[in-house]
Amino acid sequence: MTEVTALMVRDLRDKTGAGMMDCKKALVENNGDIEAAIDWLRKKGLAAAAKKSGRVAAEGLIGVASGPQVAGMVEVNAETDFVARNELFQNFVSEAASLVLTYGDDIEQLRRATFPGTGHSVQEELTRLIATIGENMTIRRAKRLTVPSGVVATYTHSAIKPGLGKIGVLAALEAPSEAEALEMLGRQIGMHVAATRPDSLDVNAVDPSALEREKAVLMEQARASGKPDAIIEKMVEGRVRKYYEEVVLLEQVWVHDGETRVKAVVQKAGAKLTGFARFQLGEGIEKQTGDFAAEVAAAAAGTV
Repeated sequence: MTEVTALMVRDLRDKTGAGMMDCKKALVENNGDIEAAIDWLRKKGLAAAAKKSGRVAAEGLIGVASGPQVAGMVEVNAETDFVARNELFQNFVSEAASLVLTYGDDIEQLRRATFPGTGHSVQEELTRLIATIGENMTIRRAKRLTVPSGVVATYTHSAIKPGLGKIGVLAALEAPSEAEALEMLGRQIGMHVAATRPDSLDVNAVDPSALEREKAVLMEQARASGKPDAIIEKMVEGRVRKYYEEVVLLEQVWVHDGETRVKAVVQKAGAKLTGFARFQLGEGIEKQTGDFAAEVAAAAAGTV
C-alpha cells in the first residue's frame, strides 16, 4: 500500500480546496492515487469549495456568546441572506462564537481549533458546510472582551434566534459583582452602541490622525466667518467637543433618555466601561452588482 505523505495531502488540498483530514482519507481510500482521490472527493461533494472560494460573501450572521466575565463575537459570511436561515449554518456560527471565548480574536487560531463534536478543525467543518450548502463562506473576524470582575454583556440586533443576528455588540463593565442590574445596563449599552456607532470608547482613544483632519476642516469653516483669531479658536474648541459627542461612546447622549451622557449613566451604576465592540454584517465588504440575466445564462451554461 502506498504511503500517504504530508506533501501528497497538501497537493490534493491545493487542487480541491477540501479539508486536510478529508484529503488524507481520500488518498488512503485510493492507495495514494491523486486523480482517483480527486474523483472520490468530488463524489462526496467535498471538492466543491475550491470553485466557490472566489465569490463575494457579504451576507451571513454575527454570532455572540458569553461566560463569566467574558464574551465573544464572530462574523461568518455567506453569499446570500438565504443561508442565514439554514440550521446547519446557524449551528456553525453559534459554535464558532463559543470557541471565541477560548481562542480570542486570532482568526487563524480559531480556524485551527477543533470543531465541537467532530475530529476535525473549524476550517474543515466550514469546508464541509460550503460543499453541503453550495455557497462560498468565510470566517471574517472575531472579538473577545474580558473583565476581572463584573460582566461583559452582549446584544444582538435583528436577531433570528438568541445570539445570532445582523449586528452584534459586546460591552465590558467592570464592577465588584455580577448584579442583574449590571447585566441589564450592559445590554442597554449594547443597544445604544448598535444605534449610534461610536468610533472610540473615550477621548484618549480617538484616532489622532482623524482628530487632526477634523480640526483642519473645522478651522477652515471657522475662518470663513471672518471673526478674530481668538474667537475662531473658541469656535473650534466648541466644535471639537461636539465632534467628541458624536464619535466617543462615553461622551455621547444616552439614547434611552436623550439627555444624560453615557459616562454619567455608567458612573451612577458604580461601574466602569472598559471596552466595547460592534460588528455589523458585511460592513466594509464591496458587494458585487451584476447583470441578473447574464448570471442566469452563466448558471445555465455551468460556468458558475
